[in-house]
Amino acid sequence: MYDILKNINGPQDMKKLEVGQLQQLADETRQALIHRISNVGGHKGPNLGIVETTVGLHYVFQSPKDKIVFDVSHQSYPHKILTGRKEAYMDAEHFGDVTGYTNPLESEHDLFTVGHTSTSISLALGLARARDLKKTDENIIAVIGDGSLSGGEALEALDYAGEYDKNLIIVVNDNDQSIAENHGGIYKSLKALRETNGTSENNIFKAFGLDYRYLEDGHDMTKLVGLFESVKDMDHPIVLHIHTIKGKGLAYAEANREAWHAGGPFHVEDGSPKGENRNPDTTVFDNLKELLDQNERAVVLNAGTPMGLGFVQGVREEYVKRGQFIDVGIAEENAVAMSSGIAKNGGTPVFGTFAPFFQRTYDQLSHDVALNNSPATMLVLAPGVYGMNSNTHIALCDIQMFAHIPNFVYFAPTTREEFEQMFHYATNQKDHPVGIRVLPSFAATGEKDDTDYAVLKNKVEKQGKEVALIAVGPLLPMAMKVAEEIEKTEGKEITVINPRFVSGIDEELLEDLISGHKAVITMEDGELLGGYGQNIASFYGDKDMKVINHGISRRFHTEFTPEQLLAEHGMSVEKLVAEVKNLL
Repeated sequence: MYDILKNINGPQDMKKLEVGQLQQLADETRQALIHRISNVGGHKGPNLGIVETTVGLHYVFQSPKDKIVFDVSHQSYPHKILTGRKEAYMDAEHFGDVTGYTNPLESEHDLFTVGHTSTSISLALGLARARDLKKTDENIIAVIGDGSLSGGEALEALDYAGEYDKNLIIVVNDNDQSIAENHGGIYKSLKALRETNGTSENNIFKAFGLDYRYLEDGHDMTKLVGLFESVKDMDHPIVLHIHTIKGKGLAYAEANREAWHAGGPFHVEDGSPKGENRNPDTTVFDNLKELLDQNERAVVLNAGTPMGLGFVQGVREEYVKRGQFIDVGIAEENAVAMSSGIAKNGGTPVFGTFAPFFQRTYDQLSHDVALNNSPATMLVLAPGVYGMNSNTHIALCDIQMFAHIPNFVYFAPTTREEFEQMFHYATNQKDHPVGIRVLPSFAATGEKDDTDYAVLKNKVEKQGKEVALIAVGPLLPMAMKVAEEIEKTEGKEITVINPRFVSGIDEELLEDLISGHKAVITMEDGELLGGYGQNIASFYGDKDMKVINHGISRRFHTEFTPEQLLAEHGMSVEKLVAEVKNLL
């Protein structure tokens, strides 16, 4: 099954092969890749499309002396297979040996832990300048997908590379696809280059002052090897524009590139999912659709992740035609600043993307939006411990990021009804920007929320005495269970509070608690340091109130389950019940 791959334990073993054997190695590498992703999921299409390119890179260059940087890591699986980690793709017992991203803790061939896009050229430029200072002679190679080129960091790096004058090889893996379709003027240039076999005068890379070569068939091993050998040890920066097929090797992945960007386990024979195929929560999409259908001045902005908002292929096209759905590509900063402009000129903008990607937009949120008090709405998808669980994609600091920006109100809904009322308020007021934490799923209570969210107040979900639990967003159900257990076992009722907004505190309510309570326990699903709970502790600092804060420690946590991570930090029904009993 793996006649050649079984003997490849690192790039040095590939040097023993003839060029004519490389396609078989590529085929076996793709086979091992499919074996793993069909069983455990992961990023599919990008990795399937770059197999031959990766084989060629490792055949010609000498990693780890020659340094290869993979942008976003979505195309790094073949690299892992060829650099001593093949067992993690061939043997189910070793599936857990590797992460889905490049990781220096796994291999000397991985230089960075990378999970965000548009970074590889900048990182490679840094490696190159350090090489120059050391006066060594290694090749520096940045691998970047076409979708990542819309990111500002990539364009800034290309701009700097245009005046750099030493070895730098930029491999542009062009499969004419981001996660969804590409958006932006740069893709007109890439299309023209593909259609003219690289000869079009509309060449953005040459416009930056870079040398350039094009390869139409990025799956031809002989041509790839020849291309890489021709630029090895080159004394100036060059872009190698390689046209590949996303999802290569699985017909259904090639045909439906967006759906096969990433996902869970599947049956290889037909692509059908393994296990339960859960229906996604439609809370966000339902509310966005209602807004767009009822308000012709409303517009939804996104940055390369339309599926997160429910605007999948076949749904978003009608709103694109109306001008009410804008995908700016992987350029979150641009989307946030555009939202401010739309709001200032009478529109109703809503920008939404996943919480880890909002990290790039702090300056735009602070200055372009909040400083100008533009009434834009920001939907922060999957924040906290219930979001993604890779250290490259965690968002345990969303409260710290958003809650301290002046003029910005940050809501933390617990139920579908709360989200709907907060969203309605945010998109109808004109006083200030609003952010809303969006949980992966919202439970519906069936009880309509009529709250006026212009008045920022906490909600007392259960009135009691002595001890008050203040539980942010998704932790409210846990707090209610703790209160029920205390009432059942101790015969006492404690207070449970739903903050509902985390960009400030309800001083009036906190003051009222002093008369009937001796302790307050805060619970939040993000980092403790600088979080919501510490604001409560600060309020009670000079008062006769014991405050216990629970939150997540300041680390790059990874590969965790929410319940496990919360329990490790004192947040489980059992641990909190014991804590409350001790206080009582």
